[in-house]
Parts: sequence; C-alpha cells; structure tokens
Amino acid sequence: MKYYVYILADKKDGNIYVGRTNDLINRTSEHKSDIISNYTKNTGIHNLVYYEEYDEIHKAVTRERQIKKWKREWKIKLIEKSNPEWKDLYTELTIK
Repeated sequence: MKYYVYILADKKDGNIYVGRTNDLINRTSEHKSDIISNYTKNTGIHNLVYYEEYDEIHKAVTRERQIKKWKREWKIKLIEKSNPEWKDLYTELTIK
C-alpha cells in the first residue's frame, strides 16, 4: 500500500493545508468537494500543490508531523522546489 503526505493551497502564496492519506486522488477529490475538513472548506483550499509517496505508514506519519511543525516559509520553499507555479497537480494524477 502507498501512503501520501500532501499539501493543498487556495492560490500561490495563499493558505496552506498539510495532510496524509493512502488514497491521494480520492482524498483530494473530497477536499475539492468540501466533503472533509472544515478548515479547507471554509478557506477554499482545494489545489493539490505538493505530495510525497511512502511505502510505510509510519514514515508518512513522521513526515506529515515534521512538515506541520515547519515555518510557513519552509513549506513554501518545499512546494516551489518541484512546483514553482503552484499548479494543481490533481489533474495530472487523474490523467495517468
């Protein structure tokens, strides 16, 4: 099974949400549909801008907790390292 740590944003340099899941496409779809997380629903955070894949749940949990503790600037640098335009990666995942 695969596990994912992901970051959602409402826009470039906007609000950020860090989460973890074992079904990235479904979880992102739930965020986009405002089915889960009052925070993402109330702030309009729906764009998948970053994710990492893990084979072991404990590694994903550890990484999620690590990123959540980071300063905002560090999270932004992490996103921009692989996605400088902050494009919504959900579309790319669903096309594969």
